[in-house]
Amino acid sequence: MVGLLALAVAAAFTGAAVYVSVAEQPARLGLDDQALLREWQPSYKRGAAMQASIAMVACILGLIAWWLTGASAHLAGALFIILPWPWTLLVMMPTNRMLEAMDVGAPNSQARSLIVRWGKMHLVRVALGALATIAFLWALRLP
Repeated sequence: MVGLLALAVAAAFTGAAVYVSVAEQPARLGLDDQALLREWQPSYKRGAAMQASIAMVACILGLIAWWLTGASAHLAGALFIILPWPWTLLVMMPTNRMLEAMDVGAPNSQARSLIVRWGKMHLVRVALGALATIAFLWALRLP
């Protein structure tokens, strides 16, 4: 049961990450530069809190499932689903901080290129979520 919960939570993380990449990011890029930044800042803040929480829950559930079953696929899923944390902190954070520091009321020619870069880096989160979901699904395969 814990493994199934880990799968469901990892799938929720992945679905949210896919939504950002295929719906929200392309839509925001259709906005003018000022509106683009105005949309990105609160969206990122809310999305980061949500996805970080979901990743943590899925990781804990995956570790519990691994402890209970010994299935290495649960451990792999737990590792894949928590990897967006260090990816964000070590790789994405400089871009995030620059975007967060920008004044939405002032014209900023860098905002668009930074948000495009952010979107490309976000694809790694999509891939890690998908790998976690696949690993948890693999762990639950029938004998």
